[in-house]
Amino acid sequence: MVAIEQLFRRAAEATALVASLPQYDTNGMSPLGTKNSPQLGHFLNPDGSPAEKSDKDCPWGDRTVKRSNPSRDIPETGITREYNFNVQYATFSPNGVQRPMIVINNQFPGPTIEANWGDWIKVTVQNSLNEGTSIHWHGLLQRETPWSDGVPGVEQCPIAPGSSFEYLFRADQYGTSWWHSHFSAQYTAGAVGAMIIHGPKEYTRSHDLGPVLLSDWYHSDYIELVKKNSGIGNLPGVNPNRPDANLINGKNNYNCSFAPPASKCVPNAGLSKFYFTHGRHHLLRLVNTGAQALQHFSVDDHELEVVSVDFVPIAPYKTKSVSLHIGQRAEVLVYADQNKTAAYYMRSIQDISTTSGCTGPVHNETAEALAVIYYNDTPADAVPASNPQPYEFSCAGEPIEKLRPLYRIEPPAQASTTFDMTIRPVVNATGSFVYNINNSTFRDNYNDPTLLAAKNGRTQWPQTYNLYDTNENETIRFVIINVGRVSHPMHMHGHDFYVLAEGKLDANKQVTWDGTIVNADSPARRDVQTIGALSYLVVQIDADNPGVWPFHCHIAWHVALGLYFQFIERRDDIVSNMQIPDKLQQTCVKWNEWTSTHSVFQIDSGLKLMKVKKRGELESSAKDSFRL
Repeated sequence: MVAIEQLFRRAAEATALVASLPQYDTNGMSPLGTKNSPQLGHFLNPDGSPAEKSDKDCPWGDRTVKRSNPSRDIPETGITREYNFNVQYATFSPNGVQRPMIVINNQFPGPTIEANWGDWIKVTVQNSLNEGTSIHWHGLLQRETPWSDGVPGVEQCPIAPGSSFEYLFRADQYGTSWWHSHFSAQYTAGAVGAMIIHGPKEYTRSHDLGPVLLSDWYHSDYIELVKKNSGIGNLPGVNPNRPDANLINGKNNYNCSFAPPASKCVPNAGLSKFYFTHGRHHLLRLVNTGAQALQHFSVDDHELEVVSVDFVPIAPYKTKSVSLHIGQRAEVLVYADQNKTAAYYMRSIQDISTTSGCTGPVHNETAEALAVIYYNDTPADAVPASNPQPYEFSCAGEPIEKLRPLYRIEPPAQASTTFDMTIRPVVNATGSFVYNINNSTFRDNYNDPTLLAAKNGRTQWPQTYNLYDTNENETIRFVIINVGRVSHPMHMHGHDFYVLAEGKLDANKQVTWDGTIVNADSPARRDVQTIGALSYLVVQIDADNPGVWPFHCHIAWHVALGLYFQFIERRDDIVSNMQIPDKLQQTCVKWNEWTSTHSVFQIDSGLKLMKVKKRGELESSAKDSFRL
């Protein structure tokens, strides 16, 4: 265990916490991190206002965490929550360093989507960029609406510049999650936001303080970051993209002596602030919305009680800190039992996996994000003198032994079929660093989504699609084998998988699993689980959700460099029964029209078909697009 006070000293702790920049300059129209950030109700009224009525008045009726299957026993609320997203360029200074960004509705973080379990959610996305985009609703199963999952090249074509697309899907899980652009590594430029689905709870009623988004941060454009990671001989850990900063709800201070040359930097830009009521429990909805770094989260002098991970309520456990890799979430309760006239720091510390192990903090301005907690009677000019919690730096998240779902499901001990998937870092024939899965680097065609092609009866696919047909098997097991020396947070779309086992490979890089399932009567269920370096991970799903689903590393550069495969689930149901809306084809028509006259810069795993007017431009663009 490493004491934080031995690692960090913050100049900001010696001065009053007065922001040098107004909220608009750092975060645009976003209220997160300010006193105007709304506290959430127990659920939403039909008009969208927060409700604080008793459980018996809830829209989910008598459904409970322990007795109701969260993905099957979904209430019929008759409500559709509507949102309008405008994806646009903007310039903000989240940590005081000004940079161009990609944001939604002029906000960073973007608008929080809020609904009740069983509601429908309709989001109309307008693309005001000069590049494609799409939005993924992380963790939702998209049962019967796989075309709304938001993955270009898999379920849809990108939304062309100047065009719009309407996503319509069910709130088929409940808890805390996020949405983000799924076009290349675009979300690392700011196209992210929280998603809160209200549902049953087993814990003490609390003040719901809403989302706490934890994010590593970069001062470079996402295209430059992906290019850097695909450079010749750039093996991960040798020259990784180290984050420039760390943020809580899009805010932090920064030492401007570290800022890029000629950049505009303002010190003490401002920290996020939260407000506690003495003697009450407070719910913090933690989400790692970053690109690369695992986050270790804590609150000085306060214990955390973890009550949910991803979209799965669990048996509560207490801890000093909680660890989340990219895409992972945790709901934690914090009891406000400290000095009600004092202020306290909330902290999130980065940890990056390299070939030499986990870095822990590089220097304090990049590794640590701070926010401030004020009690009822805390003076406005108070500066925390609180005590940091200890951390254990590792590249893993929370141990699966701790994650015991309250709604118990015992999976079959034997799966209908098993896929062994070996992850291997390689340098390809052009000298670029990429990832292989079973000796194939993922690359698909944004102009030809797999789901639409499967619906039309296609059965043959390019090897680079990394596409696996699960046929009509009822249970599917994936044994992920990582022969590389860095860890990967693996995210599956369309499912919460059972986490059956994890462990180290032997000296010959072979799986050592003896078939023992951790907590076999009800194993952990997640949609993101980290596989360690030189390790294996065994997960299993019930094949009950027809569609084409990606399974990929959620480190932005790794998925961009091909650490990604997709699987067709219940192909016959897709062909015979699935009614895909015409808007999907129309989106492809618009994207094809746009790419017929525009050269799309291509350096990552999504192959965009390009046609341009001059033959020389066509040849140059095609060469770039096939580089990986």
